[in-house]
Amino acid sequence: MLCVYVSHLDPIASDRMQTVRWLADSAVRVLVEEADLTPKPGLVDTRRSGAHADMNLEMLHRSAYSLHATFTAIASRAFEAEESVSLREGLSEIGRRGEQIMLQVTGDVNTHRGAIWTLGLLCAGAAMLGGKEQSAEKISAQAARIARLPDSYTSDIQTHGQQAHCKYGVRGAREEAEGGFRHIVEIGLPMLRSSRRQQVAEEHARLNALVAIIAELDDTCLLHRAGLIALTLAKRGAKRILAAGGVATDEGFCALKELDRKLVELNASPGGSADLLAGVLFLDRIESNLV
Repeated sequence: MLCVYVSHLDPIASDRMQTVRWLADSAVRVLVEEADLTPKPGLVDTRRSGAHADMNLEMLHRSAYSLHATFTAIASRAFEAEESVSLREGLSEIGRRGEQIMLQVTGDVNTHRGAIWTLGLLCAGAAMLGGKEQSAEKISAQAARIARLPDSYTSDIQTHGQQAHCKYGVRGAREEAEGGFRHIVEIGLPMLRSSRRQQVAEEHARLNALVAIIAELDDTCLLHRAGLIALTLAKRGAKRILAAGGVATDEGFCALKELDRKLVELNASPGGSADLLAGVLFLDRIESNLV
């Protein structure tokens, strides 16, 4: 159960508040954990800014913490709610306000727009299930049903990811969500848990999950920043790491560092994969009942 605290005043209201708070806390926590994970190829981590000259780790932390109210509002609005266009549009409006808060905090740097979409939907999906015993599959399926509902207030201005989606004909963040977050449920989570069963360090297990996602995802962040050459290089490099036994092996770790070097040279980073890794950590936290 996500809800573990019962108030002597109003148990039902207290359970709701506790679940909403826990989901928001968890969303922010996994964003910070994803940022801190080191070394990540082409991404901001504790060593450096990777391919992001306009970002640093401290900025990512500030951005993540600024979104707590956004995730709280999302979980509160969706708690035990019925699927409806009204719900979809209400959640989207909360997400758009969250983006503005993020941009104010970062000086107009887009640190977490994709993460607001991914974690916002997963947070809503979990909240709609009311904090009951739930699985990653159930939460992702619920989130997908929300994503597939229309939003008449969606901006006509295309994001960089949407531009890459149109230019290259690949599935973007919207299609990933509408399809039930396949790269989270079928690739990232299984790799995370498989690595843990092999008793590798938790940091390596998480890096393996990220690498597994990179190996399969048509990451629109890579496409936007450096085109097909970056996407092809990232996928091949990630598959080389996995073929070497993952980042816990000497060969795999060397391959990870080589991929990082090449992506930085291209000024490219797998930001979409990083957002999905945050989703992996969020659902893993729920299933592990780490209250």
